[in-house]
Amino acid sequence: MVAERAGVSVATVSRVLSNADIVLPETRARVQSAIDAMAYSPNFAAKSLRTLRTSKILVMVPDVSNPFFSEILRGAEEAAQTAGYSVLLGDTRDEEAREVQYAEMLLRKEADGVIFLGARVPSPLAKLVQARGVMAPVVNGCDFSPSLGVAGAYIDNVRAAAEVMRLLYSMGHRRIGIISGPDGSNITEDRLRGVRGSAKDAGLEAGLVIVRADYTIESGYRETRRLLPESNAPTAIFCFSDEIAVGALSACRTLDISCPRDVSIVGFDDVRYARYLDPPLTTVRQPMKLLGQTTVQLLLSILSGKVDAVASVQLEHELVVRASTGAPSK
Repeated sequence: MVAERAGVSVATVSRVLSNADIVLPETRARVQSAIDAMAYSPNFAAKSLRTLRTSKILVMVPDVSNPFFSEILRGAEEAAQTAGYSVLLGDTRDEEAREVQYAEMLLRKEADGVIFLGARVPSPLAKLVQARGVMAPVVNGCDFSPSLGVAGAYIDNVRAAAEVMRLLYSMGHRRIGIISGPDGSNITEDRLRGVRGSAKDAGLEAGLVIVRADYTIESGYRETRRLLPESNAPTAIFCFSDEIAVGALSACRTLDISCPRDVSIVGFDDVRYARYLDPPLTTVRQPMKLLGQTTVQLLLSILSGKVDAVASVQLEHELVVRASTGAPSK
């Protein structure tokens, strides 16, 4: 132990390490000599535990390779740095075991709070959330549901999906394929509610063809190849992410099917490349950067004890109509 070797107190060693001016030069030299002899390295993580603040925020992402999440991360990091916080990234790959591994960092006080962009509260934090509710240092972004019991930032996915359906119906489409997200996703279920509600209002429920995917290009390609060769194929496909829509467009090219002449395609998110696709993609624009910023602001409000400022925040979306949609061919 450095203090014992130098013949000083632990507090004196701490003052030397922090460059405090109150340590006598000869005492400082003796402590430094002991540090050098023992090749001692201060444990800054332990110091953080004593001060109960790390100035770090953990952001858990289901798929860091998805450009939708990368834009949210950019917004989160900008807001965190402005407030003097660093961002730790956890790529969970939407696997519960990975979520548990990262969430335990909060319980070990390796981070001051957690933002998760998935559909479930990580199990190690369940008791904390149950006890403290929205005042737990846990915030959700994107895949929000009030049943999670935490503060969150999100868009109205029900309304956004209904707007897409009304657009397609107004163009004359009556048989519409839906390539949705996976089971267990709050946003998947909300968007399906919007789809079904709009179809019911139009009296066209029988014209829906719904298949499940996982928000990836590969699943969009696979499911589109299953939908379009059918004799009664849909004239439009609503994809629940732009990544799915990219796969759908690729499948159309493989099958020599023209978009939008033979089939219209709509995405969701408006990631940065959506407008540069061929054809440019009709999609729902989410305020991705603002989502990231807002989740950090919510978490900082919780950490500062501003009870009145903590609430879930619904952000605005926009339906962006581009060349990938049109009237069905006769």
